[in-house]
Formats: sequence, structure tokens, C-alpha cells
Amino acid sequence: MSRIAVNASRLTYAYDGTRVLDQLSFSVQKGEIFIVIGPNGSGKTTLMKLIAGLIRPLDGVLEIGGHPIGAIRRKYLARQIAFVPQQVPTDFPFSVQDVVLFGRAPHLGTFGLTSVQDHRLADQAMAFTEVKHLAGRRLNQLSGGECQRVFIARAICQNPDIIVLDEPTASLDIAHQLRIMDMMEKMKQEKNITVVMVSHDVNLAAMYADTLMLVKSGCLVRVGPPKTVLTYDILESVYGCPLLVDENPLDNLPRVTPVPGRYIKELRMTNDE
Repeated sequence: MSRIAVNASRLTYAYDGTRVLDQLSFSVQKGEIFIVIGPNGSGKTTLMKLIAGLIRPLDGVLEIGGHPIGAIRRKYLARQIAFVPQQVPTDFPFSVQDVVLFGRAPHLGTFGLTSVQDHRLADQAMAFTEVKHLAGRRLNQLSGGECQRVFIARAICQNPDIIVLDEPTASLDIAHQLRIMDMMEKMKQEKNITVVMVSHDVNLAAMYADTLMLVKSGCLVRVGPPKTVLTYDILESVYGCPLLVDENPLDNLPRVTPVPGRYIKELRMTNDE
């Protein structure tokens, strides 16, 4: 049995004739945390939408579980992949429990009626994401971090093989960022869910990713373990700003520090010595 959850070969996509992804090739192993990083405008969100099946590639091959994504029926694809967007809607006139139960939609019959089992799975998903105590609250009564966890609970309730997230820690404080990332690790360890996500925080990505993929202008720069991707020469050429890369004291992982302008001269003098 193949251990590849997502396989892309020469994946290409364009908006109004402008390519945002250009012959991107990579694979995601089952049960790993695969994090995509890169500057703004690199096509990361577009890539997440392609993997989630929300849009179709202009060219190239995209396979989910060994099958071309275009050959997978929409309902079956929704059973395999759950998508959590960067901006989760908060104006739904529904309770937290209702939103989480929406994750069962791909599994419901013709009349769309939920069963006792569906409600049990929703309760489990809310407990897993620590939002069960909010079950009766409406989304517009929650904080950003709580809303993010509700939509992750909905994705878990979908019972997917793969969860795709577009910057799930954006606009969250440090504590909530760690809470979300710990949840990704927990899903991998306890539920064997493959996590594919975008992050702008290269240090968080380094600490949690099994595999990092660095992209720029829709093209692949480097893919592999954090140590092989987060190097000074690669990052400075991609981001175009001074950076320091050293070792994180918590683990044998790279740590990236941006260098403010007022320190650049001092840094250059130190390097010259």
C-alpha cells in the first residue's frame, strides 16, 4: 500500500493568464505534518485550494491517495480531505455544535439527517479541540482562537485522512498559536491524520514540521526536513532580507532571526572580522 497521501507533478495554476504556481512537484507522506512556507504572493493559498479540490489545476498531475483528484467524486473527496481556510466565517447564525456537525455532511444520506453516531463524533471532535463547553454559543460570541478551534473541530468531525489548513495561526497570539500547533501534532499522533498547512512563522514551522516546502513566485525552492530547508543562504535569497540562522536551544533544529536595519552594519563588521 502506498505511503503517499498527496502527490503533485508539474502542478500549474494561473489567474487571468498569470501563473501563480509553475510546475510544482512534491509528495506528502501519510501521517506527516507537511508545512508550506514562502513570501507573500508565492501561491501558497492557491496550492491549499488545489489540494482541497476547491479549484482544478491548469496543468500537471495532482493525486490524492494514489488517485487523480479529477477522478474522485466530490462527496468521496470530502470524506478524504477537510479544509480550514485562513479567514473562518464568524457571521453564521449557528451554534458551535451546529457548525461542528456540518462536518458530517459528506457522510449523511439523501435526507441529510444526523444520527446518534454523528452527534457522538461531533462531541468527540469538540472535546479534542477543547470547545465542548462552547457548544451552545454562537460563532459571533467567540474569540478568534476559539473560532479557529471550532472549524478545526468541524474538520475532525468530517473524519478525513488529510486536513488542509491555510495559515491556521494567523492573527493569533503566541499562546493560541502553540495551542493550534500542538493540536496538529496531536491529530498526527493520535488519529494518524496527514496535516498539510501554510505558515508564515518559519520558527513554528521548524518545530512542528516533518517536512517543509519553501516556495517563491509559485516555484519550488527546497523541500525536505527543516534542517535542509532553513539555511541562511536559501532563506536570504528567497526573502530578500538579512537573517540569522542558528540552533534552537530547545532542540537540534534551525532558528531564524530577522535582523533589523539598525543592526545590519554591526553584523557586517562582525562578519568581516
